[in-house]
Amino acid sequence: MLDSSRLDILSYEVEKAADYARNMQKKVHRSFKSDGSVLTEADTAISHMITGKIHTLFPDAAIISEEEETGTEKDAEWIFVLDPIDGTDVYSQGLPSFAVSLGILNSRKEPVGAYISAPRFGIGTEKMNIRLDPGKMPLINGLPIMVDTIKDHVNEITMGSKGAKELDFSAFTGKVRVFGSTIIHILAPALFSSIEGTVVQKCFVWDIASSHAVLKSLGMDLEDDKGNTFIYDDDFVFGKKKLRSILYGGTAIGRKELRAMLPPR
Repeated sequence: MLDSSRLDILSYEVEKAADYARNMQKKVHRSFKSDGSVLTEADTAISHMITGKIHTLFPDAAIISEEEETGTEKDAEWIFVLDPIDGTDVYSQGLPSFAVSLGILNSRKEPVGAYISAPRFGIGTEKMNIRLDPGKMPLINGLPIMVDTIKDHVNEITMGSKGAKELDFSAFTGKVRVFGSTIIHILAPALFSSIEGTVVQKCFVWDIASSHAVLKSLGMDLEDDKGNTFIYDDDFVFGKKKLRSILYGGTAIGRKELRAMLPPR
């Protein structure tokens, strides 16, 4: 297992990076990557901060970062997956729904750990800090995450901003919430009492690894539009390939209902 004292340091590093992002938000300048996605100087600075700390704390681990090439070992016991700022577009526009996200995959490429800090998106507080050490229960701001309502009947969901273009809404009569951060979208069924499910469109590994680990630790999961539980492969993780399929998140019953109500176009 990963040393808990080193995980304490890593958790603090993610929170510190999120505070840096918050403090930089008024000053950032938007630029665009070759695929048209938004990039800010905070993304690259945070990537350097956290990947450097992982190299120091866990030198044998593999690292996947959205914003830089880090070098990877496919047979590593642990794989750290970093999105320096998930929701860069909304972040660059001054909105609060962004997060620093660090997920952990084990040697079988299963999501088992998460360190997520949303410094302006707390539930009744300024900050939301999620911590899931491998093999432990997930915490929010130091307290256990408790799913206190039944999530099998889906009426309110989260999804990305392109959902209306990519999904058939003819059978869906519920509500949709769009925050601008895939990590927050996937966390939502675990955190918000009235949100039962999530739909994820064409993501990368850093968009889902941390929050997927949290869902799994609470008995939920992600599956594709055929009902197959989502499995990470080398192309998705190490090849940084975008997933072409739609993913549905929530309880087993809720996911089946979601697939029926919101199929791909």
